[in-house]
Amino acid sequence: MYLRRDLIQPRVYQEVIYARCKESNCLVVLPTGLGKTLIAMLIADYRLQKYGGKVLMLAPTKPLALQHAESFKKLFDIPPEKINVLTGELSPKTRQEIWEKSVIITATPQTIENDILTGRISLEDVVLLVFDEAHRAVGNYSYVFIAREYLKTAKHPLVLGLTASPGSDEVRIREIINNLGIERIEIRTESSPDVKPYVHRIAFEWVKVDLPGVYKEVRSLLRGMLKESLKPLAQFKLVSSYSPDISKKEVLQAGSKINQEVARGNYEIGRLRMYQAKAVKLQHAIELLETQGLTALRAYLKKLREDKRTKSSRELMEDPRMRKVIYLLVQAKELGIDHPKMEKLKELVKAQLEKKPNSKIIVFTNYRDTGKKIVEELRAMSVSAERFIGQASRSNDRGMSQKQQKETLERFSRGEFSVLVATSVGEEGLDVPEVDLVIFYEPVPSAIRSIQRRGRTGRHRPGRVVILMAKGTRDEAYYWSSRRKERGMFEAIRKIARELEAEMKEREDMKRGKITSLDAFLKPKKKPAEEKAEGIEEAEKPSEGKVEKYEKAEPSKEELYEKLPIKPVFVRRPKGIVVYVDSRELRSGVPKHLRGLGAEVEVKTLDVADYVVSEEVGIERKSANDFIQSIIDGRLFDQVERLKKAYEKPVIIIEGQLYGIRNVHPNAIRGAIAAVTLDWGVPILFSSGPEETAQFIYLMAKREQEERKKEVRLRSEKKALTLAERQRLIVEGLPNVSATLAKRLLKHFGNVERVFTATEEELQEVEGIGPKKAREIRKVITAPYVEEE
Repeated sequence: MYLRRDLIQPRVYQEVIYARCKESNCLVVLPTGLGKTLIAMLIADYRLQKYGGKVLMLAPTKPLALQHAESFKKLFDIPPEKINVLTGELSPKTRQEIWEKSVIITATPQTIENDILTGRISLEDVVLLVFDEAHRAVGNYSYVFIAREYLKTAKHPLVLGLTASPGSDEVRIREIINNLGIERIEIRTESSPDVKPYVHRIAFEWVKVDLPGVYKEVRSLLRGMLKESLKPLAQFKLVSSYSPDISKKEVLQAGSKINQEVARGNYEIGRLRMYQAKAVKLQHAIELLETQGLTALRAYLKKLREDKRTKSSRELMEDPRMRKVIYLLVQAKELGIDHPKMEKLKELVKAQLEKKPNSKIIVFTNYRDTGKKIVEELRAMSVSAERFIGQASRSNDRGMSQKQQKETLERFSRGEFSVLVATSVGEEGLDVPEVDLVIFYEPVPSAIRSIQRRGRTGRHRPGRVVILMAKGTRDEAYYWSSRRKERGMFEAIRKIARELEAEMKEREDMKRGKITSLDAFLKPKKKPAEEKAEGIEEAEKPSEGKVEKYEKAEPSKEELYEKLPIKPVFVRRPKGIVVYVDSRELRSGVPKHLRGLGAEVEVKTLDVADYVVSEEVGIERKSANDFIQSIIDGRLFDQVERLKKAYEKPVIIIEGQLYGIRNVHPNAIRGAIAAVTLDWGVPILFSSGPEETAQFIYLMAKREQEERKKEVRLRSEKKALTLAERQRLIVEGLPNVSATLAKRLLKHFGNVERVFTATEEELQEVEGIGPKKAREIRKVITAPYVEEE
């Protein structure tokens, strides 16, 4: 026994869920703070005792992965060096070494996905895979790929999904069930008989505030402008109405419709793009006004005013009504007027701290700028407050590193400050004990996020949740939307749970009558062709000491293959279909789909091309946006030249909707495509997305390697680089310097040293270099080097 039972006392519902999920792939839906992690530990203990191997627990954020690892170290009688955390901050080689020596691993999913794709780790010996915050297992999220690989490769697979809120949409919940291979759902709510005794009462309050007169005036002006921008879109049936209350989703979809029409050659519709862009910006401005306040709106309008490149921004800021809005905002600032929610929040915090000075309070807000303002306001009234934000940095707002996030939470837990002001990064899973008050600065329309936020209190003792709402605004709409979705979520999950239970019972009945092996029962049903293909695979992998038996008893691979009624595409061969992939392509999603198609993915740093399928065929993948950008900055033809030199049969795949996404005339795009195809003789294929791109690449690889028997060899420019080519490569490393521009610079200055010592004025003497580009080049050359954290 690995789990230290002397340190824990599982509750009845935890023992029941453990018993039902230790042999079946389960999704556990349990309110936040009621011990989902302990259930995972009970099952981990059972699986390790029964099979040995490893346990892998995935969490969407680094702080959460660290938290889980610390919990395992406290409660498992396993040497601490065998319980480890894997994140992208560790080098690939270090991760591989840690994986091999570990028994329990907690990790972020993107890290594990990359290590599977690059072949550094195998999930074969993982006897339990836990997906924390399992509601994320939809679309292209890493959970989906990892689950598929795990169920396909593990010797003793078991999946455990943990969530407090799987989603309000039945289709989404079914997608999660399918993606994770779930066979059973264990759902408990605060009112479940076995859970109720352990649920601490949470008092909910909805505090409504009235907007002052200046808000109503500004709101009226912005809504009038929005209505005017929506009218042309409504006339062309791109939106259902020109009411200012139209949903953001519908306005965004109008943009996609415009792009599709432009792609079909309907350029008349293209002029409506500006109206759609204005509508999107006005909707955001109104949302900021209603939910965040005048300070947030002022900051946003300042960004629009500074955006000189976008016509929609220029037109909005030149509108006389917008000038009046700015005048009213300036007046309000001078009078010290901001959103009434801020004053109410300060009142709530003050009252809570007066009642209990050592209280812990969390304030949730959707916007970083608002979080910053809240911290400033609380500190001004001598309340200790800190922000808790994500790792991404934005303009002048630097994100928090993993270390900073962990330190902030630890300090909050120790009571070193009273108020934690968090954005969405604080919503999921983080265990902050004994929070007395949670304040929603604004309601959220998502059932998942609403449940996650509420779950930060009432975990260990009675808690209180206050939701601030501005009367007559989208605050109220968002609140009722989340309530409706939450009700729908529990109805949908119960319905699906009943269906799975019925299927499980049916399989149990079948098992008693027909199936004697538990392994055979748990194995998913296969199509006849798959079963036969699997038989071929086994025939090709004789056990040690049985080679002669296989050679005599089994027909050849070709004979078996020909006898199949439907010849499978993905029959494993001693040497399968191999695709070399550039390491920078891992995030594209294409390598995942290639692996799903049956290709052996070899990840390398390629000098030329993104994918290599034979010594003659190199493939460059470009997103539509990147293709257009490469036309604008002049990189396209340099890249085509390199591709053409390196591979006899180069191919370019353009992925996504090409026309209408940038302010580039369609004829300019067509001209570039024609030049690449006719002048350079490089074919261009068009793909709808990563999945179709992978299918193209796989079929090309299959054609080259199976039908034409071509070897897969990488060609490297590095081996054949001349001195001149090396000099050009060095200069190409400067910002916005293409191969062509590098040639011009070297020709003008004579050598690399002179290029690097040239002044801004001297650089501008070269065709293609203006003041901005010269300034950026000099900045890169002269700026002091600072080690990144």
